[in-house]
Amino acid sequence: MLHILANMADSRFEIISTPIEGVKIIQRKPLMDKRGFFERIFCATELDSVLQGENLSQINHSFTRDPGTIRGMHLQMPPYSEIKIVTCLRGEVFDVALDLRAGSKTFLRWHAERLTENNYKSLLIPKGVAHGFQTITIDCELIYFHSNPFAEFSEFGVNPLDPFIRIKWPLDATEISARDKSHQFLNTEFGGFHVL
Repeated sequence: MLHILANMADSRFEIISTPIEGVKIIQRKPLMDKRGFFERIFCATELDSVLQGENLSQINHSFTRDPGTIRGMHLQMPPYSEIKIVTCLRGEVFDVALDLRAGSKTFLRWHAERLTENNYKSLLIPKGVAHGFQTITIDCELIYFHSNPFAEFSEFGVNPLDPFIRIKWPLDATEISARDKSHQFLNTEFGGFHVL
């Protein structure tokens, strides 16, 4: 009995830094046996250090049918900036974080991780960092945890094919929404966002 209680207290996550400050890989540690697995996708106590005292206020779920589809790059501007945790429940995506924080050492740099239904990774996107992804397989499902509810008037987007940013998407883009295509390209005059 004591052994079981000790195992329950073990962390179900490993937090891994990326080249972009504040962008973290949350490596989940599922419990597996012959029946399958059980995993913790979120725990406020265990992830408090990366949530920086923020609470989650919204959970969203997306389904994307075709490989090569790009969604993004999106963020919410201050004062509605948000932390976002992205998890792939089905399929495989190339998940991208783009630093738009004014004064950041990695301003306008991006980092990508492959999230799959089998690698038990989530990506934490901090405030002031845009997020988007490209589907690698058919029928991809993602779940997103947000620290702020969606505020349409506070949304900002970067064209995912912006030549100034040069994201190296792994596949040719098969589909991008009209809204995402309409985002203007960035240039040297873009100063970024000051987030609290």
